[in-house]
Amino acid sequence: MSSKNRSFAAGLMGSLDDAAPQPEAPTRMPVGILANRENRMAELASGAVVGRAIEQVDPARCRLWAEHNRDYAALDETRCADLIESFKAQGRQEVPAIVRRVRGDPDIDFEVICGARRHWTVSWLRAHNYTDFRFLVEVRELTDEEAFRISDLENRAREDLSDIERARDYLKALERHYGGRQKDMAGRLNVSEAWLSRYLDLARLPGDLVAAFSDPHDLKIKHVTQLKPLLKPDDRARRVLAEAGAIAKLKGEGSPAKPQDVIRRLVIAADPPKKSGSPKRSGSADAVVSASGAPVLRINGKKGREVSLTLLLAGGASRAEAETALGSVLDTYWPKPTA
Repeated sequence: MSSKNRSFAAGLMGSLDDAAPQPEAPTRMPVGILANRENRMAELASGAVVGRAIEQVDPARCRLWAEHNRDYAALDETRCADLIESFKAQGRQEVPAIVRRVRGDPDIDFEVICGARRHWTVSWLRAHNYTDFRFLVEVRELTDEEAFRISDLENRAREDLSDIERARDYLKALERHYGGRQKDMAGRLNVSEAWLSRYLDLARLPGDLVAAFSDPHDLKIKHVTQLKPLLKPDDRARRVLAEAGAIAKLKGEGSPAKPQDVIRRLVIAADPPKKSGSPKRSGSADAVVSASGAPVLRINGKKGREVSLTLLLAGGASRAEAETALGSVLDTYWPKPTA
């Protein structure tokens, strides 16, 4: 072949090569994905990672666990407003509730251990034109004691769970799961006995006393230290509970009373004021009140040349009234100068 023909043939073959479609590279899963999947399977096999069953279910097929610490009946649009808006914005529930499977009940599939507000919110949304919402749950196998501890851990830091809800939950669990042994319960919850004791004291407050408050959910742990001493001795307890009943009858009249206002009335009822400002004997302690009736201090007792007293800082008295009351105590107990 002449050099001219060879050049023509080479050009022709080059143009054919350019026009020919290139074969597609075979589709392969990146090595990193396979490696990650193998690592995940190895972790599951070793127990380093626990696989959880996550499901989207109908909230109507779920019930609240009998020991759930949330007052479900008290939930409403106000208490669940944050979740309602969040679910609407996201278009779904992001964090699953913890449930366990129910067997033997044709109407119920799951029992809600943690997530009452999420359950209420999804149910509310489905009833208000958001019928596509489903209840996101994580299914676990749990004993009752394990369910209690998981529920407590999830809700302990939540501000939307009231102290009295948590307190009542602890009191029920004390007998059900720990045989009344407070030390054992504190150990399992990894809290101090003193911390747990304050919650149990709140739960043990008489129902008639709690009924005096406009909303029992407003009662806090800090209020226990003010209320518990009012129930001893018996004569003071009778006066306090009688006053609590009188306050409860006034519910719905005017604006709701603040917890501290209710406590102030109960403190006064425990040791009825003596307008002169001089100490009044009641049981084992003396109460000193201001001329307006606000409790200022309580004299706990006199032993030898010592007098023990408690300043009632939350009684509502002013500093000037407190100074006057302290003056009356000094007049009563300070040694008189000898001639």
